[in-house]
Amino acid sequence: MLHLATNMTTQKRASACDSFAHRALVIACAITVLNACRDKQTTASEGHLAATLSSTAAQVVVVSPDSPQAKQLRVESVRAQAIPVDEVSAPARIIINPNRISRVLPPVQGRVVTVSVKLGDNVAEGQPLVTMDSPDADTAISNYLQADSAVRQSRAAVTKTQADVQRARNLLPFQGISEKDAQSAENDLATAQSSLETAQATREQALRKLTLLGLKPTDFQQGYVVRAPIAGVITEITVTPGDYRAAVASPGDIATPMMSIADLSTVWVACDVPEPSIRLVHVGDEVGIDLVAYPGATFTGRVARVASTLDPQTRTLKVHVDLPNPDRKLVPEMFGTMRHPGPAHTIPAVPSAAIVQEYGRSEVFVELRPGEFERRAVTTGVRSRDNVAITSGLRVNERVVVDGAILLKGQ
Repeated sequence: MLHLATNMTTQKRASACDSFAHRALVIACAITVLNACRDKQTTASEGHLAATLSSTAAQVVVVSPDSPQAKQLRVESVRAQAIPVDEVSAPARIIINPNRISRVLPPVQGRVVTVSVKLGDNVAEGQPLVTMDSPDADTAISNYLQADSAVRQSRAAVTKTQADVQRARNLLPFQGISEKDAQSAENDLATAQSSLETAQATREQALRKLTLLGLKPTDFQQGYVVRAPIAGVITEITVTPGDYRAAVASPGDIATPMMSIADLSTVWVACDVPEPSIRLVHVGDEVGIDLVAYPGATFTGRVARVASTLDPQTRTLKVHVDLPNPDRKLVPEMFGTMRHPGPAHTIPAVPSAAIVQEYGRSEVFVELRPGEFERRAVTTGVRSRDNVAITSGLRVNERVVVDGAILLKGQ
């Protein structure tokens, strides 16, 4: 029994030792793992700090004040200027001003004898364009001659009735004529005078038509000449000698003009303004037009018309700009861009030479201290002459390199 108890005690002691050893081993492993994690965190922190220092160092350019490069740098303070933050930019196309185009239609029917102009010719107002052989011209002359003859007859009738009335007035006191006959003579005079007035009005109307047609009242079989209603350029011709043209189109038909004349002293620019920019464009606003045909040149016009509905497909609003064209440099169907700045706001601005491009970003060099410059990314806004608006990245009164920034770009 004593031996058995001794063995059991020995086993318990061995088990306790094993348990203690196991716990010690677990604690040691945990300590080792914690130390390893702490070392990794320390290493990572040190690496991040080193990377941060390296990145900060890479954004700072140091130039010796005595170096030739420093003498080529000019530094100025950032100033606040009233510059538009928003700008409308829309595709544009030159078209003929619809208020300055005339489609020539003949006022008489007849056969075309001659066409005196060609496509693209410049014509003056009243210049002969087409000569026609028209029976309507003879009819107009005949109507005038008949109306003139009626006036002469009516005038003779008035003269006769006036004499009859005067004779009746002379005989009536001596009872040489009845009162009824005297009144009848008065009525005849009134009727003759009314007929004369009607004949004169008819003659004036016939003469007015001859004047509009440019016809002489005594010449039968004279050709009718179609003249230019306005000065401009012949942009379309649809008539040739021998064609027969009617004066009035048949019901339901559209009359085809003989030709079209456009006055190109001013043109329209049709612009498609995006929906977000509609609020910035109003009738009467002055806008700039940049054309592909004239790079570097900006033409100035005024908004003449703003459409009342959006294009449902492109979500744009049609805007028409009235553009002077005194030198005829602008030709219909030229393409370009319409630009119009929005309301001005006071924001930081720098000369355009201070902006450098690096990997698609706009950057400036900010002076930290003499000879030490920080490369800083900025967000640019609208250009106004030689200045560029800075919407973020710079503050007023910070000093930036405005001349020679390109020398610091590669450093």
